Amino acid sequence: MIKPKKKRICRFCESRTLYVDYKDPKRLLKFTNEVGKIIPRRTSGTCARHQRQLTKAIKRARFLALIPYIAETAQ
Repeated sequence: MIKPKKKRICRFCESRTLYVDYKDPKRLLKFTNEVGKIIPRRTSGTCARHQRQLTKAIKRARFLALIPYIAETAQ
C-alpha cells in the first residue's frame, strides 16, 4: 500500500512574502544543491510564481557574486 505524498506548501506563500529578494544569500542557498544547480519546483515545493522570482533572484545574486555559481569541491 502506497501512502499518498504530502502536498508541499510554498515557503514564500506561507510567510506571505511578496517578492523574493536577491540580497538574501542565506535564503537563496537553501534552493540550490551541493553542485550549485537550482532545485526544481516539484522538489522544493514552491509555487510557480515564486519559483520564477526565485530563479531570477538566484541568477542576479550569482552575477553580483553574492552566491557562487558552483560549489567548491573538496579534493
